[in-house]
Amino acid sequence: MSSEKASSSENIVSQKYDRCLADLLVKAGVGFSVGVVASVILFRRRTWPIALSTGFGMGAAYADCDRSFNPARVSGTRIISQTDESK
Repeated sequence: MSSEKASSSENIVSQKYDRCLADLLVKAGVGFSVGVVASVILFRRRTWPIALSTGFGMGAAYADCDRSFNPARVSGTRIISQTDESK
């Protein structure tokens, strides 16, 4: 049986960075793949669709990473302080 120990703040931050890096690689890879397919099929082997779609993937990964490190930026959420809860 595994017992859960309290995670230190360094471990939590390193897990978030690991998730961000994995997300970046996956989304940039998918964007690169879509760009290659679009370049070959639609745009007569130009390079700009590859760069554009890879940039879109990296931008999406950056936005997700930013949300994981700063939850106040998630739209539709409100941070309630402890003094506001007691009222």
